[in-house]
Amino acid sequence: MNYTVINREVQVGDIYLTAVTSSSIFLIGDVDTIHLSSAFDTPPESLIIGPLVPLAPKGS
Repeated sequence: MNYTVINREVQVGDIYLTAVTSSSIFLIGDVDTIHLSSAFDTPPESLIIGPLVPLAPKGS
């Protein structure tokens, strides 16, 4: 996949995250290259996915 980005001025205010998944990226700013990969060595029917664990609430 080819993806073209035109960088302009970035102004970030407040950011509030409530949860992060096991395969996620949170990025603010510039990056030249991101390499992503994934591999499973077990059959899909044996994979157990539990509930998401939220981050601590603001002020904790």
